[in-house]
Amino acid sequence: MKLTCNPEQLAAGQPVELTVHRPTEIGRLDQYLARAFPGHSRSLIQKAIEAGTITVNDRSVRPSYKVRVGDRIRLCLPDRSAFLPQAEDIPLDILYEDDQVAVINKPPNMVVHPAKGNWRGTLVNALQFRFGHLSQVNGVYRPGIVHRLDRDTSGAILVAKDDLVHRELSLQFERRQVFKEYLAITQGVLDRDQDYIERPIGHHQHDRTKMAVYQEVDEEEAIRDAVTFYEVIERFSGFTFCRVHPKTGRTHQIRVHLAHVGCPVLADKDYSGRARLRLADLVADLDPAADRVLLSRQALHAHRIRFFHPRKREWVAVEAPLPADLSETLTALRRHRPIRRPVT
Repeated sequence: MKLTCNPEQLAAGQPVELTVHRPTEIGRLDQYLARAFPGHSRSLIQKAIEAGTITVNDRSVRPSYKVRVGDRIRLCLPDRSAFLPQAEDIPLDILYEDDQVAVINKPPNMVVHPAKGNWRGTLVNALQFRFGHLSQVNGVYRPGIVHRLDRDTSGAILVAKDDLVHRELSLQFERRQVFKEYLAITQGVLDRDQDYIERPIGHHQHDRTKMAVYQEVDEEEAIRDAVTFYEVIERFSGFTFCRVHPKTGRTHQIRVHLAHVGCPVLADKDYSGRARLRLADLVADLDPAADRVLLSRQALHAHRIRFFHPRKREWVAVEAPLPADLSETLTALRRHRPIRRPVT
């Protein structure tokens, strides 16, 4: 690789340019730059790429971009602190708290930790402001985060304040000892009152932001076993309200599995083909003046979590109440889409 200026300039926050000359240098951009600048962590480089301060041929790319001979890379790495989560005074609904852990009722449309396009307004930013100390097991960019919820999934999320407690809770998740219960409204009617969905899940072949069901496990392709149990609570004409227990913890697992059986989570823009639900979608010939948006995010809520407290040595169960948008949607379904029973 050929540098157009001294690497020490990078530490001073000055831009550096380099050109890829040899085929042996080809690989992922983040790995390539981590080798070129060993004084900077790969994690920091990845965040700089996502923030757009590193470009290839004058355009933004992903950390996984495969460099090519002739590529011109321009980079300027801000001080490491520029990417650290900043405390923000964002209200939190705390369902449970003690000296070691907390359970937060995460609202929809909140990202759990800072990432590309969402450096502020995340749950981590709020946690930094609310708590004086959080565990650092998952690094300085994800303090306290033991597990994740999707941006548009609301409900209970467990947070650790202590490193040792965090490790023990992570082990419980790994051993599938943490009980999680979700409430979901599906687009489509589940035909069985209860059932297990057992299908391996891996990245979608053509859209890496999505996951997909596969026929068999393939560790090399990161296709892993996944098991979801569901139980119908209430059926409507064209919709189902159900309770869901994921037995494994794969990315998008509930959403992918329910879509696989033909009943995707309602208003799940990635897997249902619908980004919102309006009253007019439920009521034929509705007066336009009476129409309104009932739901503008996926109808999935982390209702209950139960874990064994590593310090208190007892089970702790916490519930997050059903949020207003899902309650309003259920009320509309009961009124406008009840299943009509045949008269006997």
